[in-house]
Amino acid sequence: MEVRAVLRHVRISPQKVRMMVDAVKGKRVEDGLNMLKFMPQKAAYIVEKIIRSAVANADQNMGIDIDSLVIRNIIADQGPTLKRFKARARGRGTRILKRTAHITVILAEDSI
Repeated sequence: MEVRAVLRHVRISPQKVRMMVDAVKGKRVEDGLNMLKFMPQKAAYIVEKIIRSAVANADQNMGIDIDSLVIRNIIADQGPTLKRFKARARGRGTRILKRTAHITVILAEDSI
């Protein structure tokens, strides 16, 4: 049985989130959370929070034993980009792209 949690419009670049996602994909939930707890990046806290949300969904809605959960897949897609301008020399302007991400976590029961 699979459980999902989705976090949309997070104000962080998906490229930065994918580094954290690749570190915990395929691991047991408790091992992944322990790894993320000691990573100093902002994305680590965000990914940890969405994994905890997926675990809570599994416990509350499905009645699954949370000790047997494995992180089957985490996807960090690009969300809408906020476009801003910064004043530059000689009356010019430079575009600033403030990227957002959509993060999807899929947990599954381990078959051990």
